[in-house]
Amino acid sequence: MRRNERGFTLIELLIVVAIIGIIAAIAIPNLLNAIDRGRQKRTMADIRSVGTAVEAYSVDNNRYPTITTESDVDGNLDTHLEPVYIKKCPDDDGWSNALKYQSAAAGANYTVRSYGKDGTKTTATGGKTTDFDDDIIFQDGAFVQWPEGQQQ
Repeated sequence: MRRNERGFTLIELLIVVAIIGIIAAIAIPNLLNAIDRGRQKRTMADIRSVGTAVEAYSVDNNRYPTITTESDVDGNLDTHLEPVYIKKCPDDDGWSNALKYQSAAAGANYTVRSYGKDGTKTTATGGKTTDFDDDIIFQDGAFVQWPEGQQQ
């Protein structure tokens, strides 16, 4: 008996698997970078929402909520803001690390901060940053350190 059936050879299958592997090696790092950029943008939006609520609080009380040591937003700041100035205060950044808040003793200024991807506080350089681990800092109604450009 003769077989007229034709199929793929082992070599052809290996070539296809190699091509898929090459495409995956190119695409996965870009996907992971895009996910982290999305987390940064979410963090910046959440920090801006907290800042807007703090500013609204200051309009009514002539000072910002006073928390002199850098503390988690959850359980400290949200008691001042919810539900009057913001329905639900965001507690965590895009990487599930706690957002931090601090203000002067007299409530004269404030800082909202995310420690970035690694969750550890870094020295503030101010301006644009290019590392996912750098802190994102919002102070007195404006970002003083923020992500810009290609992140690493």
